[in-house]
Amino acid sequence: MRPPQPDPAGEPVTSGRVLNLPNALTMLRVLCVPLVAYLLWRDAGTDGPARDAAAVVFLAAALTDLADGALARRSGQVTTFGKVADPIADKALTGVALISLSLLGDLPWWVTIVILVREVGVTLLRFWVIEHGVIPASRGGKAKTVAQIVAIAMYLAAVDLPWWDAARAVAMGVAVVLTVVTGVDYCVRAVRMRRRSLESARSAARGESS
Repeated sequence: MRPPQPDPAGEPVTSGRVLNLPNALTMLRVLCVPLVAYLLWRDAGTDGPARDAAAVVFLAAALTDLADGALARRSGQVTTFGKVADPIADKALTGVALISLSLLGDLPWWVTIVILVREVGVTLLRFWVIEHGVIPASRGGKAKTVAQIVAIAMYLAAVDLPWWDAARAVAMGVAVVLTVVTGVDYCVRAVRMRRRSLESARSAARGESS
């Protein structure tokens, strides 16, 4: 059984070089954000080659998010820049796709709001508790990421099949459920960790003063 992977925000910095392959993948994802928006809005969001291109670019960029962190850890190239830029690039890519889809009327706004509130909230929470410990990334969190990537790519793609709308709705439903469940789980674990850490600190302080 593989040990749980640590929270990316808690990864110790192992390299001072900003110019490395993991960071290059992160920056590539950042550059894909306006490209996805441009392709999606090029023909006012109508189905066509530009929309399919937006789906392909989004999918390729999102896959780099699954690779750059693992590559940085394995190669000893974890940097402060990467720890900060990686979640920003991830949220920007997801955010521009979801907001654009909602503006075009293809995706209900409540779905976009639920996902973005969860993603931004957990990112802030991650840095709030990082001084108290590292929360391992759960399998549910990884499944959530994959589900979001698949669902958003399906909504971006211009596919003319009778069952496609139902299929992408189901995929997005799964993504939303995993998003909410893993978000609540992360909040509970973060609060518990912070509480235990503060209690331990108080106990240690009382022991020193006695």
